[in-house]
Amino acid sequence: MKVLSFMRHKKLTAVITSGIISFSAFAGNIILEGNYQGKNLYVQNPFAGSGVGFCAIKVEVNGQVTTDEINSSAFEIDFTNLQLKIGDKVSVKIEHKDDCKPKVLNPEVLKPKSTYEVTSMSASPDGTVKWTTTGEQGKLPFIIEQFRWNKWVKVGEVDGNGTPGANNYSFKVPTHFGENQVRLKQVDYTSQPRYSKPTKFQASSSEVTCPTLKVNKQLDFVGGETMYEIYDKFGNIVKKGFGANVDVTNLAVDVYYLNYDNKTTEFMRKK
Repeated sequence: MKVLSFMRHKKLTAVITSGIISFSAFAGNIILEGNYQGKNLYVQNPFAGSGVGFCAIKVEVNGQVTTDEINSSAFEIDFTNLQLKIGDKVSVKIEHKDDCKPKVLNPEVLKPKSTYEVTSMSASPDGTVKWTTTGEQGKLPFIIEQFRWNKWVKVGEVDGNGTPGANNYSFKVPTHFGENQVRLKQVDYTSQPRYSKPTKFQASSSEVTCPTLKVNKQLDFVGGETMYEIYDKFGNIVKKGFGANVDVTNLAVDVYYLNYDNKTTEFMRKK
């Protein structure tokens, strides 16, 4: 009798354990992370696969269960009661039954959007660029581009503050001889870049030249350091950087195209 009772107890334990495992796998989670941009999330909430009740079980924002009414075919995750500021980090977890899945209709509202307006922008002869913006609604980097060699080239990056008030920034670009042009670029979740108007300035840097264009080991620039790019005859970039000389010993013997200072030319890597 004692053995039989033990076997019944063991069987019951196994059933309970099995039930717990099944229950823990009963729910799934949708997790969204981003920054508060002043807008709420809207969720399409189907019926559970069993036909009993709606799919969503609960919603948490930054670890706290919300008071949003989720027992309907669609509901709103309202951030206004959470005292969030524009740019604050947000983590949303929607727990749902495993035989169905809610759909977040506008997840992009947690992603920063490029909305900046440049109120002033200037550049000094040494290449120090200063600008002031308003209307930022999310933290996005400002990409600084300079017009060199008949194209716009990225020369640096500054993190945006992401706040709607006045924001002041500065960055020192590597100048070239003569007139320089710089502009700002931001790219948000739409992948569409937004540009500022170019700012022109006369640089104080002296002219850089490269008098020897048939070299074996290195290219030497005269007049100072400079940004440079080297392309092979197929148009592939093989070297780029900033300096007073370039080691070319690892390049094959051939003709190459060289961009430096404000010039474009060719050089020969010889034996």
